[in-house]
Amino acid sequence: QGQLVESGGGLVQAGASLRLSCAASGRSFSRDDMGWFRQAPGKEREFVAAITWSSSTTIYGDPVKGRFTISRDNAKNTMYLQMNSLKPEDTAVYYCASGPAVVAVARQSDYVYWGQGTQVTVSS
Repeated sequence: QGQLVESGGGLVQAGASLRLSCAASGRSFSRDDMGWFRQAPGKEREFVAAITWSSSTTIYGDPVKGRFTISRDNAKNTMYLQMNSLKPEDTAVYYCASGPAVVAVARQSDYVYWGQGTQVTVSS
């Protein structure tokens, strides 16, 4: 049974950078498409970014385009989210997710495995 564990969250000031990691274990995730989602207080969880199993395609939600970069290292069973130029509105719990048969990358139900989340707080 697969497991995903996020790390790298924290409290930063606006304009700073953070890199989140998502470590996978328990099964091979090298053929899964993977993604990042986030949930701010009082809001629904939203799509942030996704990457195909081969890293050939990356897709980003509009709020983070040009500031965030998703990547993965299948040899290390790890996915990353580099977040630059952080804004207070990026404050949220960030979740990583994966699935062997993702059709619509922004559709949460397409993902089978989910991490517990890591808190990112951006102060103004």
